Amino acid sequence: MLPLQMDMSSVITTLIVVIVFILIVLFSGLRVLREYERGVIFRLGRVLPKEKGPGIIFVIPFIDRMVKVDLREDYFDVPHQRCISKDNAPVDIDVIIYHKVVSPLDSVIRVANWRLAAVGIAQTTLRSVVGDINLDQILAEREHINTVLQEKLDEVTGRWGVKITGVEIREILPPTAVLDAMIRQMEAERVRRAIVTEANGKRESAILIAEGEKQAMITKAEAKRKALSIRAEGRKQATILRAEGYAQALERITSVAKTVDEKTMALQYLETLNRIGDKNARKYVIPSEALEVLKQIGGAVKIANPGSMERKK
Repeated sequence: MLPLQMDMSSVITTLIVVIVFILIVLFSGLRVLREYERGVIFRLGRVLPKEKGPGIIFVIPFIDRMVKVDLREDYFDVPHQRCISKDNAPVDIDVIIYHKVVSPLDSVIRVANWRLAAVGIAQTTLRSVVGDINLDQILAEREHINTVLQEKLDEVTGRWGVKITGVEIREILPPTAVLDAMIRQMEAERVRRAIVTEANGKRESAILIAEGEKQAMITKAEAKRKALSIRAEGRKQATILRAEGYAQALERITSVAKTVDEKTMALQYLETLNRIGDKNARKYVIPSEALEVLKQIGGAVKIANPGSMERKK
């Protein structure tokens, strides 16, 4: 009985050891991949057709080998590159490149180290692009250089499952002599702009002064014209009023003359002759035309008062 009990205990111990080993192997094959991670699995040297993740995945211990791939957008620097422009001017350029893995399988099996390969391609492409343009264009057309670099890099890295999302030139360092010439040119340009601005200010000021004087003269002439018009209108109204006064006076004289009879006229005539005969009286010269007028007034009186003549008869 004792040997049998010993055999059973050894069997149980062995089973426990085996189960523990299996559990250890199973737990050792478990992997947790984050949302931005993918796993490329090599099983006995052959890659599985589809990457794994995210979440919990199982890798067969001692058989499978997993390579993690980060899908987040990242960047790498291209160190300072001494490039020669089209007009043979040396210039140092520092570039930063943004990228993103779009195919984890291609990024693992198609290139050994795509980052180093992309840096090398970026260096040669940068020299090629800069060599086709002049120094002034390099300094003024950064966006153009960025676009050309991105397009050429994307053509190459696309077969590696990597997308170039952006290229930015971080720094451009022309030679010291070129920098000094640029500073002098900038100072001369600023002086020229200041002179032009001052000249434009003087010209605009003179134009404004002349325009003000012109407006003042126009205003004075307009005021003078209005004053003359008002004066002429006043003289006109005064003349009209005087003419109306004369007309009213003549009408009044005519109306009074119609009421005068011959005896009154004769008395006025005799009184006038008496005054003329006085030695201290002033002498009046009466034109014959005035006598004619008196006759016409007398005739008008007769016509106006025919009844009085009949009464006298």
